[in-house]
Amino acid sequence: GKQILYNALMATMNPGEEVVIPAPYWVSYPDMVLLAGGTPVIAPATLENDFKLTPEALEEAITPNTKWFIFNSPSNPTGAGYSWDELKALTDVLMRHPHVWVMTDDMYEHLAYDDFKFCTPAQVEPALYDRTLTVNGVSKAYAMTGWRIGYAAGPEKLIGAMRKVQSQSTSNPCTVSQWAAVEALNGTQDYIAENNKMFTRRRNLVVDMLNEIDGVICPKPEGAFYVYPSIAGLIGKTTPSGITITDDEVFATALLEDTGVAVVFGAAFGLSPNFRISYATSDEALKEACTRLQKFCAALS
Repeated sequence: GKQILYNALMATMNPGEEVVIPAPYWVSYPDMVLLAGGTPVIAPATLENDFKLTPEALEEAITPNTKWFIFNSPSNPTGAGYSWDELKALTDVLMRHPHVWVMTDDMYEHLAYDDFKFCTPAQVEPALYDRTLTVNGVSKAYAMTGWRIGYAAGPEKLIGAMRKVQSQSTSNPCTVSQWAAVEALNGTQDYIAENNKMFTRRRNLVVDMLNEIDGVICPKPEGAFYVYPSIAGLIGKTTPSGITITDDEVFATALLEDTGVAVVFGAAFGLSPNFRISYATSDEALKEACTRLQKFCAALS
């Protein structure tokens, strides 16, 4: 998926052009834009809005130099998923700016929980079809991360330009991985629903345990397998060893050193003070990690 996004940027960007990226974002997005010679423009999606970009924030971020809008739902790192109406509000903005292309990262399409229904921009607004690149892959829903297979659909000229970039930068995916991906996509999909029940249980476990901590606020995500709690209420507190929690990176480092629990600090994803936890592991490991996290936070003063 990342290679496809990068190929699209390399095939289309001119110096001085901008790419709007909602924050929190996957860590690679801004660097891929910079490597392609573009300028990343970060549009914050705040905790108060459940980490979802508002149409007002998107409108403010777009300029005459905007080339692309990168969109990821459900999101890594927050798990936030946009409903049809929420996405329609964003596509209405994009319809007012016909020079802006849409790059949609749909990797977590099938990891959706409760009554959340996945949708993608070109589905919500078909008039965007001719300026949308839809990216997906088998890594997440089919647990095939190491097989390195992603795919994209978009206008023929764009795909042709991306193919030229690909042919001069990396070799093709191996045949074994391609046939494995074909079987994943065409085979029975029954296990996805069972997997999502398991992930829903793990999500609820982690969200509930984190929200028991004074100073931590953890929204309940609609999809993916991450949570992105805020630690705004812990900033300024001190660990028993005398370390002051000045930001989320200090928090993550102290947590690892004191408890052995590893999290990714929010600044890496463009929005602080937060951290990311993946709940793509066993219930037992999650309970133990969250218990240690609770004890660590309780000991702050």
